[in-house]
Amino acid sequence: MNVSPRRRRDIIDAVRRGTVPQRGLDLMAVRLDRFEVTVDEELESVAGGGAQMKAIRGEYGSGKTFFARWLTERAKDRGFATAEIQISETETPLHRLETVYRRIVESLTTAEAAPSALREVVDGWFHILRTDVIESGAPASDETSVQSGVEALLETRLAAVSKTAPSFATALRGYRVAMIAGDVAQAEGLLAWLGGQPNVAASVRRGAGLRGELDHFGALGFLQGLLTVLRDSDYAGLVVVLDEVETLQRVRSDVREKSLNALRQLLDEIDSGRFPGLYLLITGTPAFYDGQQGMRRLPPLAQRLATDFTADARFDNPRAPQIRLTGFTQDSLLELGSRVRDLYASGADAGGRVLDLVDDGYVATLADAVAGELGGKVGVAPRLFLRKLVDVMDRVDQFEEFRPRRDYALTVDPGELHETETEARNLGAVRGPRAVAASVDDVDLGL
Repeated sequence: MNVSPRRRRDIIDAVRRGTVPQRGLDLMAVRLDRFEVTVDEELESVAGGGAQMKAIRGEYGSGKTFFARWLTERAKDRGFATAEIQISETETPLHRLETVYRRIVESLTTAEAAPSALREVVDGWFHILRTDVIESGAPASDETSVQSGVEALLETRLAAVSKTAPSFATALRGYRVAMIAGDVAQAEGLLAWLGGQPNVAASVRRGAGLRGELDHFGALGFLQGLLTVLRDSDYAGLVVVLDEVETLQRVRSDVREKSLNALRQLLDEIDSGRFPGLYLLITGTPAFYDGQQGMRRLPPLAQRLATDFTADARFDNPRAPQIRLTGFTQDSLLELGSRVRDLYASGADAGGRVLDLVDDGYVATLADAVAGELGGKVGVAPRLFLRKLVDVMDRVDQFEEFRPRRDYALTVDPGELHETETEARNLGAVRGPRAVAASVDDVDLGL
């Protein structure tokens, strides 16, 4: 497996912590190939100046966050900037688009820059404007002429944005002036303003001719401005992930209705062509899409995302506005475990021993045992299973005498379980004894 040591370490470390890796997800993407063609076509359409919106549905543990990060990694490989935010009543309320915009900027990532990549994007944009001016005929040695040309080109590029978000263009002009003058404090303040940060010093705003704070409606204009800067900076576009929108079901009814309406507004703006270069991805549970406390509470929104899932899941349409993730089966769990095992072994000092002692048979045994601990719910088992698998391989790698079939007894502490895993375990206990004893060797695989 040809993977760099750093990439391998990042993946294994994330799995060891029980989290979704930020990079290298193509190595763990089990049975997502049926979505690849459509995702690539949609990204290509967005890169060409279009806009897309996709809704992912799946139960807890079905891989929604994994899918989102797999898609954003795929997008970054194609020159997109990406942003992933979790919808939360307190931290990121969907009905306050100014907060959503701020979170987008805070998590803004490119292939070259970690969050927040706003400074790199804006500085790169001004560099490109300067290069375009020089290539158009302005003498590079005549700084006055070059700066005049950059200013004129800036006005041209931001003309459309200035109509709906004049303060965004004003802040960019002020940032450029402050950078040329070497006024770091003013430049930092204006960059924060561009990122939607509240409480920017009044002196900074007065110095650039700005007033007030960013509001709900201004946020849409700022998003439009950010897309313009990204597009002119040679990025293919921006992928925004709104994760866990099902949290809207648990907020007050008035807040829920405002949030659903904000989501509908975003979809309408995408359809109207206001956001060229934007790919919006939302994730939620089936209850959010189908339940009366979710999307159905706002019929116009439900109609836009309506998708028929009555047919066999094998024939789901990847091009539909909604796509569903059916979760892991025992076979796909085994395939995932084998991939992680091979990745681990390719970089371990005792890689040969790992492959020998943690063979496919043992991986299947461990997968079945973990699923048994979770009441037989294979769909919610991947996170815990991979964490236990890496723990076993760590021991094999470090201790030459360690034999997993002899020396490892599976234990699951309640403190290491997520809420959904705990629910699955408790439900399994109510329905009957779990199909696992103290050791993974006690599991009957039916072979």
